[in-house]
Amino acid sequence: MLPIIHNSLFEGLQLPDCDFQSLDVLSSQPLNDFLDKTLDKENIFSAKKRKGWTDELARCNFDKNIRLTPRAGLLFFSYWKKTRDGRTLKDIKEDEKMIPFFAEHITWLIKQAIGENLDKGDYAVCTTPKRRHKINNFAENITILIANNLSIKFYQDVAVCHSKHRVNAVFELNNIPKENNIIIVDDFVTTGSTLESMKKALLPLEKNLSFFTGINNKL
Repeated sequence: MLPIIHNSLFEGLQLPDCDFQSLDVLSSQPLNDFLDKTLDKENIFSAKKRKGWTDELARCNFDKNIRLTPRAGLLFFSYWKKTRDGRTLKDIKEDEKMIPFFAEHITWLIKQAIGENLDKGDYAVCTTPKRRHKINNFAENITILIANNLSIKFYQDVAVCHSKHRVNAVFELNNIPKENNIIIVDDFVTTGSTLESMKKALLPLEKNLSFFTGINNKL
């Protein structure tokens, strides 16, 4: 069963009607069937099989494929999913033109998911800790543009991590948002471990947390 996220922003949230072509969680089938189907899919980026960013299988063709996915003890929205064709993820991260592209689409997704609640204020946005790319970080640059698009405050380095390992990493809070609703954005999500560590760090603050990503690295 999907674990309950304490004080989650999605509790009681009603998504507006829009052309979510692949938002499986909104289908009429029982939630358990949805979870079984989702969790049983092949994951070539799992801990045992994970490949480097240059692997030919690590690609995205940017066909719209919006999903609400349970992984690593949380729910996150994604706009695209990894594909076997298209641009490599390494190539995507090295292309500065992809920053506004990601920001535009994730902004739209956040507006669709949260809706009119955004107009009530008390929202902030941040991203996960910078580890490999401290300067000109791809995810951070995307999130800054999203904050501008939504007219909400961006908080830099909300959490820091002193380990390069993603699984079971411990994040330390650094720049805590004063707002009660925190939107956490990441560019790609693979195992979900980074978002899980972010959730564990922020949950003691008893704020509402919501998670969004550009590419879901799961076929």
